[in-house]
Amino acid sequence: MARTRQRRQGADPELDLARLPAHVAIIMDGNGRWARRRGLPRVAGHAAARTAVRSVVVGGAGIGLRYLTLYTFSMENWERPRAEVSALMHLLDQTLAEQVDEMDENNVRLEVIGRTELLPKYVMSRLDRTVERLSKNDGLCLNLALSYGGRAEIVDAVRTIAAAAARGELVPSAIDEASFRRFLYAPDLPDPDLLIRTSGELRVSNFLLWQMAYTEIYVTDVLWPDFRKRDLFEAIARFQTRERRFGRVPGGPQG
Repeated sequence: MARTRQRRQGADPELDLARLPAHVAIIMDGNGRWARRRGLPRVAGHAAARTAVRSVVVGGAGIGLRYLTLYTFSMENWERPRAEVSALMHLLDQTLAEQVDEMDENNVRLEVIGRTELLPKYVMSRLDRTVERLSKNDGLCLNLALSYGGRAEIVDAVRTIAAAAARGELVPSAIDEASFRRFLYAPDLPDPDLLIRTSGELRVSNFLLWQMAYTEIYVTDVLWPDFRKRDLFEAIARFQTRERRFGRVPGGPQG
């Protein structure tokens, strides 16, 4: 089996590259605390977080990870002070501009989920250009959850289903889990195998609620601006020690 090499003195943890999770999702938490501990404004934590994003994207692409979803801006984040929201939008725009070349070099493609119609026009323009620029790549799919909420995604799916039923385009009794999935923001995106949450908080924060029914959860005390690819690899290494049963007993359906 293919493996990374070292695991001492701060080196990358050993991984079985034949058993990587197909989809890793990350709740990037702790920017404000990182800044506060240094006597800096919150926006400094958000700015420092760009290094973490770059490290995990390049690191994930380097080991052959297929899907990486980052909880970038939640629906609840719109309720933050206007100046902070504006700073976050400008940082997003700047980060995409700065990192698009490196993402392209690493064969990364970009997708976005959420109520993106709420984003500023200049951010959507940047996103559209970046998605188009990276659209021919077939390596890591970086999925940004922007203006996103798990409950909002489910509500939007139900609204679409209800409208289709009202037009006579589908029969409500025919809706099952598989058909419901087709109405989610990214129906072809596989469910996360692994959820990583930074900063030690023990909650899912309205993230991918439908998709995380059987996701393995890994929590680290590392604040997001300090998170690096070695931390990603450590989470994956821990994931690889777990037995996933999906509600079944070991040894098969009958045990």
